Amino acid sequence: MYAVILAGGVGTRLWPRSRQNSPKQFTDIAGSGRTMIQETVARLEGLVSPEDTYVITGSRYAGLCSTQLDGLPEENVLVEPQGRNTAPAIALACAHLQRRNPEEVVAVLPADHLIEDGAGFRKALQQAEQCAREGYLTVLGIEPTKAHTGYGYIQRKDDRLPSAGDLPAFSVSRFLEKPDQATAEQFLTDGGYYWNGGIFVSRVEGLLAEYERQMPELYKGMNRIAAVLGTSELGGVLAEVWPTMPDISIDYGLMEGAERVAVVPMQVGWNDLGSWDALETVVAQDEGGNYPIEGEILQMNSKGNIVAADRRLVALIDVDDLIVIDAGDALLIGKKESIQHVKQVVEALQAADRTELL
Repeated sequence: MYAVILAGGVGTRLWPRSRQNSPKQFTDIAGSGRTMIQETVARLEGLVSPEDTYVITGSRYAGLCSTQLDGLPEENVLVEPQGRNTAPAIALACAHLQRRNPEEVVAVLPADHLIEDGAGFRKALQQAEQCAREGYLTVLGIEPTKAHTGYGYIQRKDDRLPSAGDLPAFSVSRFLEKPDQATAEQFLTDGGYYWNGGIFVSRVEGLLAEYERQMPELYKGMNRIAAVLGTSELGGVLAEVWPTMPDISIDYGLMEGAERVAVVPMQVGWNDLGSWDALETVVAQDEGGNYPIEGEILQMNSKGNIVAADRRLVALIDVDDLIVIDAGDALLIGKKESIQHVKQVVEALQAADRTELL
């Protein structure tokens, strides 16, 4: 099995630790001792070798991939000329993989997700691999723990597929956009709905067939690139073809219209760490009821605060539910309920041309 890791995002909602020069996937956001992309690769140990692991990223981050991922062949870092969303990025990976073995299975994974139960994840991935070998485009569905309105959902059909393996697999009925609160609550009540974490497994040739059927222009562009891989013409062809690629996600471009889709449910402590407040679900509380990611907290009548400050002591007096993130040259302090507005902070810095803080 091959693995393709998507590592091109910037992660502005985790500013000031996630920056343009070192976005969240190359940062130890959760205080585990490893960066998120290192954790992603480590979870694949025993299933996918470094030689069969590929990373898709921008030119700015190619060096970080090579530095942080020991054993990953340099040629397995695939560089996008510019960000065009996940459908073109994955097509670029397919252009490389079809030269090796189009009948082999590939797992596509984001580089910036947290999964607490690595063994459970590997078990689910093996089940998805088995479904893929039986001809399904298979997604890993995260069993929802609450009525979340920030994720897309996958609805399964009732009958379990007769796939070999210990875990159940089901045909997918439909993909659904991010719901409102009432709809999300109904999903939980009805059952059979899963969060879409953007992790899927397929034969390479199965993905190629879907690209050809659903996105023929992108498929033609990918074939032009594939024809010159390993030659001196690659740079010129990429520069010509890549700007014509549609800026569209794999979900919209391919998954929602795919003909034979399966879902393997999993409950493995998954979190996309899309914002700082998400860390309270993955970081243990201290005796005072706060969440220390890094650094030392001195608290007085304060609880529910998320703190990452390894350069200095943080003293908290009579404050609750704050987020305090120290990055040395920038300090973020905000209420949990308002922390999504950190994107506006980044926009304000961009407008002020404060590039040294971005």
